[in-house]
Amino acid sequence: MNKFSNPQSMLTLVMAVFVAAEAVAAPASLPAYGADPQQTSVSGLSSGAFMAVQLQVAYSSSIIGAGVVAGGPYYCAANNVLFAGICMGQVPFVPPNPFLMADAAKGFASARLIDPLGNLPKRRVYVFSGTDDSIVRQPAVDATVSFFQQVGVKAGNLEYVNKVPAGHAVITPSNGNDCAANAAPYISHCSVGGVGYDQAGAVLQHIYGALNPRVDTPAGQIVSFNQRAYAANATGMADTGFLYVPQSCTAAGARCKVHVAIHGCMQAAESVGEKFYTETGYNNWADSNKILVLYPQVDKSMIPFNPQGCWDWWGYTGKNYAYRSGPQMKAIKAMVNRLAQKR
Repeated sequence: MNKFSNPQSMLTLVMAVFVAAEAVAAPASLPAYGADPQQTSVSGLSSGAFMAVQLQVAYSSSIIGAGVVAGGPYYCAANNVLFAGICMGQVPFVPPNPFLMADAAKGFASARLIDPLGNLPKRRVYVFSGTDDSIVRQPAVDATVSFFQQVGVKAGNLEYVNKVPAGHAVITPSNGNDCAANAAPYISHCSVGGVGYDQAGAVLQHIYGALNPRVDTPAGQIVSFNQRAYAANATGMADTGFLYVPQSCTAAGARCKVHVAIHGCMQAAESVGEKFYTETGYNNWADSNKILVLYPQVDKSMIPFNPQGCWDWWGYTGKNYAYRSGPQMKAIKAMVNRLAQKR
C-alpha cells in the first residue's frame, strides 16, 4: 500500500510542506550594522508624523531631530479617540491647545515616563503643512510648531514650511500625484520657485546640516526583516518591516546614521506596495551620506481596531502609547538599538 494512502501520513506531509513554505517565506532578523547611536532621527507623514513627534519627545536624549509632515502636537488626543478631529484641525474654530500638550509633556518628564525636556533645545525639528491639505489642516500643524516652541526648541532649530500648495502627502520633485492631491499613495510632486521640492532632502539637511548631493538611482539594498521580534500582534504592527542599506554602510566600522521614516495611514506596504520605501526620496539621500533608513510598518487590523493602518497617536495600544513604554514606541527604539549593535 502506498504510504500516502494513509490519511495521517497525508496530513503529516501537508503540515511539513506548510512549515517548510513558512520557513522560506519568513523574513530574516534585522541585521546589526554598528550604526552611530548619537545620529538617529525620525520623520513621518500624518499618523507617522504624530508618531515622529512622540518619538522625538519621549526619546529626546537619543533622537537628534524630527521631520513632521502634516502632524499634530504631542499627546494631542490625550488617550481619547474622540479628540482626533480636533487634533487633525477638522473642527472649525477649535484648534488643538499646545499649552495643554506642553504641560502634559512636562508632567510625563517629571514622572520619568519620557526623557527630560531639557534635551529638546538642542534638537532640530522640521514641520510641513500644505495649504491644500484637507486631512490634517494647518491649524493642527500650527499647534505642533507652538508645542515645540513651548518645550524649548530654539527658533533657529525649528523650520516651518507652510506656503506650498500641497495636499496631504510626502512631497517629492517628480514622483506621485499632482501637488494638491489628497489621495493614495499620499506621495505628490510639487515645485517651489520652479524647482521640484525635495522634502526628504529638506528634512535630512535640516537635521544633519549640509549633506552630499542625492543620487539619481540608489545602489543600495532594501532588506525586509521580522518585526515580530520587536512587536507582538497586539501592537498592530506588521509581521515585516523594511530597511534601506547603502553600500557604504555594509563596510566594517562604517558608523552610519539612522533615519526612521514612518508611513501614514493607508500608506504601509500592504496598502501601497513598495512606494513609501522606494519613492519618497530618502534612499537617494541615504546612498550618498551613509544613512540607514528604517521603514517600520503598521497593518490594518480589527484587533486592535485600526482599519486604516495608522500609527497609534490616540491610545489603541494602551494608555501609555506616547510614553517610552508605549508598545510601538518601544518596538521602533529597539530596532534602532539593534542597528547600532556591533556586527
